[in-house]
Amino acid sequence: MPGPEQILAGLTAIANRALPLAVLWHVLVACAVVGIAAGWRPSRRLSSILLTLPLLSVAAVAWFFGNPFNGTAFSVFWVALVVLGLRLPSDGLARAPAWSVLVGIGMVCFGLVYPHFLQSASPLTCLYAAPTGLVPCPTLSLVIGLALVADGLGSRTWSVVLACAGLFYGLFGTLRLGVYLDLGLIVGAAALLVRGILLPAKASVGGPAAA
Repeated sequence: MPGPEQILAGLTAIANRALPLAVLWHVLVACAVVGIAAGWRPSRRLSSILLTLPLLSVAAVAWFFGNPFNGTAFSVFWVALVVLGLRLPSDGLARAPAWSVLVGIGMVCFGLVYPHFLQSASPLTCLYAAPTGLVPCPTLSLVIGLALVADGLGSRTWSVVLACAGLFYGLFGTLRLGVYLDLGLIVGAAALLVRGILLPAKASVGGPAAA
């Protein structure tokens, strides 16, 4: 595996060279928020698929920029969550506990303004071009935040898989790369892990019991 300096240099290159894609992801998230505020309520199954798209974006960008580790890891995360999500029923999302919603909103904001890796002289750039959908930690922060707001989609298994991905990258970023900002991802992933474990067993992905 490359050293920390090489990894950070690669992530910095991605964040700045693929900046238009980050802007697009900010626009898409804003559109989704407006749609939800207007009354759009996707099913659990559809929500699970939509929430994996930023992870697929990270995988594609990683492969394009020659980062096979992140490309492989996020491809695996994406496939696993899609397979689990397709086994969810098509009923509506349940209301999450207040603490889960609050932490989730905080994580969404954190993921959308994640300042690391951008080389722009203006801090305002983070408001619309933070590397969400490009590099692992802000992307996982966003997806985990949305999952918390959606009460883990009512699925213990789906939530735990996503939380474990977040914990891995949060710990890797903090301990291996020295990006202490990723402590925020660790907190959010731990919150989703707790929420996932607390979900009723019948809500877990599986056969007829999952419905």
